[in-house]
Amino acid sequence: MKVTVEREFGGRKLSLTTGEMAKQAAGSVLVQYGETVVFVAAQNGPAKPGQDFFPLTVDYRERSAAAGKFPGGFLKREGRPTLKEVLTARLTDRPIRPLFPEGYIEELQIMSNVLASDGENDPDVLSIIGASAALGLSPVPFQGPIAAVRVGRVNDEWVLMPTQAQIEESVLDLVVAGTKTSVLMIEGFAAQMPEDEMADAIMYAHSQIIILCEMQDEFLAQANRPKTPFIPKASNPFDAPLREEFYAQVREAKAIKVKHERNDKVAALKAEAKAKYFPEGADVAGNGGTPQEFSVAFDNVAYKAIRELILTGTRPDGRGLADLRAVSCSVGVLPRVHGSALFTRGETQSLCTITLGTPRDEQRVDGLFEEYSKRFMLDYYFPSYSVGECRPIRGPGRRELGHGALAERSVASIVPPGDKFPYTIRVISDIMESNGSSSMASVCSATLGLMDAGVPISQPVAGISIGLVKVEDKFVLLTDIIGDEDHYGDMDFKVAGTQKGVTGIQLDLKIDGISEQIIRETLVQARTARIDLLKTMLSAIRRPRSDIAETAPRLLMTKIDPQKIGLLIGPGGKTIRAIQEETGTTIDIKDDGTVTIACSEKAGAEDALGRIEAMTEEIKVGKIYTGRVSSVKDFGAFIEIAPGKDGLCHISELSDGFVKSVGEICKEGDKLTVKVIAVDEQNRVKLSRKAVLIEQAEAAEAAK
Repeated sequence: MKVTVEREFGGRKLSLTTGEMAKQAAGSVLVQYGETVVFVAAQNGPAKPGQDFFPLTVDYRERSAAAGKFPGGFLKREGRPTLKEVLTARLTDRPIRPLFPEGYIEELQIMSNVLASDGENDPDVLSIIGASAALGLSPVPFQGPIAAVRVGRVNDEWVLMPTQAQIEESVLDLVVAGTKTSVLMIEGFAAQMPEDEMADAIMYAHSQIIILCEMQDEFLAQANRPKTPFIPKASNPFDAPLREEFYAQVREAKAIKVKHERNDKVAALKAEAKAKYFPEGADVAGNGGTPQEFSVAFDNVAYKAIRELILTGTRPDGRGLADLRAVSCSVGVLPRVHGSALFTRGETQSLCTITLGTPRDEQRVDGLFEEYSKRFMLDYYFPSYSVGECRPIRGPGRRELGHGALAERSVASIVPPGDKFPYTIRVISDIMESNGSSSMASVCSATLGLMDAGVPISQPVAGISIGLVKVEDKFVLLTDIIGDEDHYGDMDFKVAGTQKGVTGIQLDLKIDGISEQIIRETLVQARTARIDLLKTMLSAIRRPRSDIAETAPRLLMTKIDPQKIGLLIGPGGKTIRAIQEETGTTIDIKDDGTVTIACSEKAGAEDALGRIEAMTEEIKVGKIYTGRVSSVKDFGAFIEIAPGKDGLCHISELSDGFVKSVGEICKEGDKLTVKVIAVDEQNRVKLSRKAVLIEQAEAAEAAK
């Protein structure tokens, strides 16, 4: 039976449809907003033998055909997921993962496919709405519904579900997901938005989420699909004995301040307990339990120990609830590179490297929307040695791509625009060691590295992660969480920003939502920590260096009349090639007349700039040029002051003294500095070397 429910939402129609496509799937829904259509299917399967975790997989794909385009490149079929697809898959996964009962470990897949794109409405939030609706239609025990909305801010007004054009004008790009009662996931980026405004934006988004959850309730009621009751697994036979015999020792071990010492002690206790219940490597314990059940029960003991320590005000590493770990910063740590920094916070460390390039180094990004270029990139690498592990070395995974994108967009708003700093900028964050919140460490190291590279950022940015332990109505917020607090806690709330406000925000939860009180208190606590971080960072480098590194390319920019682009290029590119070859530069010209000159040496760039300006600007009386003598006559010399532009320097204007013949002063090919003294009605240019010599003599006399 086909079921469709529609609502007017954010000025456009939103519809949910099921019963027409993919009827063999456990749950499927077609989500349409404007003329953007996303199909989402949910499919469950039996758990694999020995499995002890929830194997949820979310996949999101954008086919070029949805926008009436062909894929770029040689192959005309989509391959591995793009960065946008990976980020949207993560965005869809995060709010639905906490809403399954403890112990549910069946295979579950969510597959989102963009079928049509109108170029205005981003499909990412539709994927989240569709995933919730598809899970609601399926027999799995999903504790939804949830919904997601995007919020912008244009002209001091909240904009619900902004279009791509509105996002370009907006100072905020915020995606919030939640249930009817609480917020589950946040991801947003802003132009230094104050914390109270950010909290208002989140709560405005939640008020609209309630509308979409009610819409899904109506949709699911009309579809009337049965649910399979979830039967929790029998109690673990190791839970009670391990808690009784080892809880106190595990709690004591979890209070050891150094990560590896703490982990080694807990591992030793686990080995001791396992040897007791599984003597001589037995496959089954005396109580009938398996090694897998033992591992789960021991982890439950650690879970309870950590949380009880925190709720009583004791953190694993001994810090106060709002205390930062020890922070150290240094810049200029690597030779040859254009900028570098090392940021260490406790046992988390990021090494940042900066590369400055020309406009030709910009990254072209193609997708459902119009192709665009990126001139600021941040790549995040998380090698196995950073956590003392040994594993295969492969390409970046979803986590690395997600952390890199979060850090990149958190820093991007303080990077100077291209017309003020024309360089393409690449930041690399290598995580040298990790014990919590390496993405926010990357934000800090990137800021330090950019200042070391001489990039004139508008404000320094720092980032911090706030954790949460919540039991019933009691909760505790933790500043600068370590790995154990992230693993056993309920929240990872990352906030990046300047002293003025928030630039990036991301919330991940393991519980079914948080309240407005927790959101607002978290933002305040994060700001306090951020200001402390910024003070330490600025003690390493107060402001961006006054100049870029000697090893960086030198870029100069000018703007010419677009109608003179052809003149600059010349027949078959002859003119611009000649300038590049003679000055050792690389020259890029945009359609609007913006010319960018790159050279390894400043003198070469300035030489090319002078030639371009001389060629493309109007010849003005009083301006001084350095030109080449193109021909010598009895009455004077013709001097090429710009490609294709000659002027006559009469014999009487060649020197400030008597000149018997032109040959005494110059010959063909010589370079002379001359001043334009007249341009007649026929555009003939009269030059004077004498005027330049007199001015130079007067300046020398005045300097004495």
